[in-house]
Amino acid sequence: MNANTDVVIIGAGASGLMCAMEAGKRGRRVVVLDHGKTPGRKIMMSGGGRCNFTNRNIDPGCYLSHNPHFCKSALSRYTQWDFIELVDKHCIAYAERSHGQLFCTGSARQILDMLGAECEKAGVSFTLEAEIETIERLSDHRFAIHTRRGGYTCHSLVVATGGLSMPEAGASPLGYEIARQFGIPVRPLRAGLVPFTLQPSDKKALAGLSGIAVDAAVSCRRHRFRENILFTHRGLSGPAILQLSSNWQPGEPITIDLLPDMDLVEVLKAHQQQHPQRKAKSVLATLLPKRLVAARVAPALAEQPLQHLSHQQFREIAVQLQQWTLKPGGTEGYRTAEVTVGGVDCDAISSKTMQARRVPGLFFIGEVLDVTGWLGGYNLQWAWSSGWCAGQAV
Repeated sequence: MNANTDVVIIGAGASGLMCAMEAGKRGRRVVVLDHGKTPGRKIMMSGGGRCNFTNRNIDPGCYLSHNPHFCKSALSRYTQWDFIELVDKHCIAYAERSHGQLFCTGSARQILDMLGAECEKAGVSFTLEAEIETIERLSDHRFAIHTRRGGYTCHSLVVATGGLSMPEAGASPLGYEIARQFGIPVRPLRAGLVPFTLQPSDKKALAGLSGIAVDAAVSCRRHRFRENILFTHRGLSGPAILQLSSNWQPGEPITIDLLPDMDLVEVLKAHQQQHPQRKAKSVLATLLPKRLVAARVAPALAEQPLQHLSHQQFREIAVQLQQWTLKPGGTEGYRTAEVTVGGVDCDAISSKTMQARRVPGLFFIGEVLDVTGWLGGYNLQWAWSSGWCAGQAV
């Protein structure tokens, strides 16, 4: 026997909870299904447990998609200021970190509790540990969803299943499978906001740098990000690397500038005038960690007194530190990725309602769509915005 309701939402993550509370506020009967034991597991893990819930600088240009215009409508209709207003309404304290990132000063649990309270107030029902077995379209255009915990029929089915990143938080390919079942294309998938691994030769050469973090600019093709990079025992991480990874394609080289915004040749010339007997490595060690200098600058240059080096050799040092070209071996994959790049093709979805153009009543929201934000609260804002839009339409 199937329970009949207005809206079934598959996925109790950020976008699913936002959609549920908004649909419930409109008087819709809403059931949220999730295969996990608790809702919002990824919310709880975000921001190191403090939930980087949005960013003051949200802009459509900070999102990656085959259809770069798709995210504009949702982000303009439910903005970061709207979500901040909701956080303020629930008296949740937060702090701004670098680049406009907003974090709870307490715990991510506060954001999840806020969403839970709003869902409860709106009369939303939850069925957890509900593995989806089958989904079918009935002759009257309703949907029938069969789970191990029972069956449901509904007029509006919302897919809020997320991507493949963070498998320990319950990631699964279910959303993509549902899209394909109904003839909706899925753009190629890959891990995003993820550390790079190194080629064996580079890994050996850089093994001694594990734990070093420096401000740097990293780039590939036309994409460039300036922030910390972190050397790890597996490869490269840190905010700048994570940002770049979403734009990087396997086999592409990346360029690292360890001293951005500095004319290193002029700096070395000045030191040559003032301290001609100082070794190049001594000057460079005032700018970068000694271990990093030793790993990047050839000893034949690093060990020389500045007075013995030509301006051409200064340029060689600058290239080694500021135009370091490296070809990553790959990424650490979905295990450590924060997002999935690619997903349900936005060309097949209404940017206003999140409804599939050719399947009335079927909606896709959040990370399952081919929309990937920058690091720093952008992806959660996409979840809130896309979920809100679908919540007005289901």
